[in-house]
Amino acid sequence: MYQQIADALREQIADGRLAPDAKLPTEAELRTMYDVSRETVRKALGLLVNEGLVVSARPQGHFVRRRQPMVFRPQAEFRKRPHSKEMDAFMTEFSAEGREPRQLIEVAIVEPPAEVAKRLHLQPGALVAVRKRVRYLDGEPFNINDSYFPLDLVRDSEIMRPEDITRGANEVLAELGHRQVRALTELYVRMPTPDESRRLDLGPGTPVGYHLLTGFTEEGKPVRVAITVLPGDRHVISHELFREEAP
Repeated sequence: MYQQIADALREQIADGRLAPDAKLPTEAELRTMYDVSRETVRKALGLLVNEGLVVSARPQGHFVRRRQPMVFRPQAEFRKRPHSKEMDAFMTEFSAEGREPRQLIEVAIVEPPAEVAKRLHLQPGALVAVRKRVRYLDGEPFNINDSYFPLDLVRDSEIMRPEDITRGANEVLAELGHRQVRALTELYVRMPTPDESRRLDLGPGTPVGYHLLTGFTEEGKPVRVAITVLPGDRHVISHELFREEAP
């Protein structure tokens, strides 16, 4: 029965009868409407919360979640992007949209995960510098963006500082003699790890897009691996394609 209640509310959310920020019927009203127990109603509401459709704001009740997804464009990696002297591209772009962006940045020297070591062609025991970022919009954690660099390439550079790099880490790498001219991207869809769920404050049942990008120099040397974790309820992945002209 709780599935039927959830299905009915989900349909009303989908067709707009329950608009964003609208308050759902109370638990008592749902119990009366469907002649069920409080436990059944709570299971139905819990299902919608876990799906990211509804938020609980006790004691006021449950409300339809307002969705403002972030558009993630893998093809924009090397495009010139807007930035200010004070803020990097992410901060500048979403501030201009009237949203409130912020990011928490940590920098560490670590042994790389196996998937990173493989893509950077590192020898066993080689260390990397990692810039770990959790990006927030309007107070909500939206995605993780962790970038790994061979330590011998970036030691003592701005990349080692836990702060915004207004011109971007790609430009710093170029200034160090390692300009990226090509990138390989890989996109997987899976359930989050416990650490990802913690960093992104994910509810149960939320899948994530797992985007891996490896940047190469003109000589074909891999110099950066960026891993972005994209909660499925907070993102639209937009990839633009162009038709090649016939010879």
